[in-house]
Amino acid sequence: MNTKKSSANNSGKVWLVGAGPGDPELLTLKAVRVLGSADVVLVDDLVDPRILAHARPGARIVEVGKRGGCRSTPQAFIEKLMVRLARRGASVVRLKGGDPFVFGRGGEEAETLAKAGIACEVVNGITSGIAVPAAIGIPVTHRDTARGVTFITGHARDDSSPDWAALHAAGTTLVIYMGMKRADSLASRMIAAGFPADTPACAIQNGTLETQATVVCTLATLAARIAEARLGSPGLLVVGEVVRHARAAADLTRQLAA
Repeated sequence: MNTKKSSANNSGKVWLVGAGPGDPELLTLKAVRVLGSADVVLVDDLVDPRILAHARPGARIVEVGKRGGCRSTPQAFIEKLMVRLARRGASVVRLKGGDPFVFGRGGEEAETLAKAGIACEVVNGITSGIAVPAAIGIPVTHRDTARGVTFITGHARDDSSPDWAALHAAGTTLVIYMGMKRADSLASRMIAAGFPADTPACAIQNGTLETQATVVCTLATLAARIAEARLGSPGLLVVGEVVRHARAAADLTRQLAA
């Protein structure tokens, strides 16, 4: 497909679009509209394929999958591709799971586009850190037990760790992205920093989808329960008193103190 368009300055535009937590029905109306007008869609691996039904007929779909532990398209390549396509006059959608600005590298891509003089607009998506816990009845904030929520990556670029002692003192709900494979190490560090071993915790795989699977347990038993249930990515970890609100929403759910 020829993505070149005629325009005064021969410059296109890039839309950084959040596809939401998984369930295609949680896509925003603006995301649907933008997808329906794009010439090219650069789609991440975690985006449900059914969402691409909203792309306009004839649009070029390019898979640029990025998933931990798997072969991924280099981020530098994706950024160069966005710039090249936009300079040819194309309208480009960079379609990501969740929200582009919540552990989605959207900030990095927006900076690259700005430096290249490419117009860019963000279309927010519902982040998994809120929607996935809600799918099993967990409110990430609650007036009685959690007056805040902290989003954390379990896979920092420089392999550093957050200040677990400070997070324990803050008393917020912790939602950990990309932490399934590191649950044992994460839980051990948290307990060593002062978190009680019986702190409610859960792991949720494929949240909001038909294949959703969950274990609800304690911080001390989290890694063992994940291994027992054979949960993997994509998934989230949730730690805090709000986990007590979880309901048995999946075949693999295990109740607290079971």
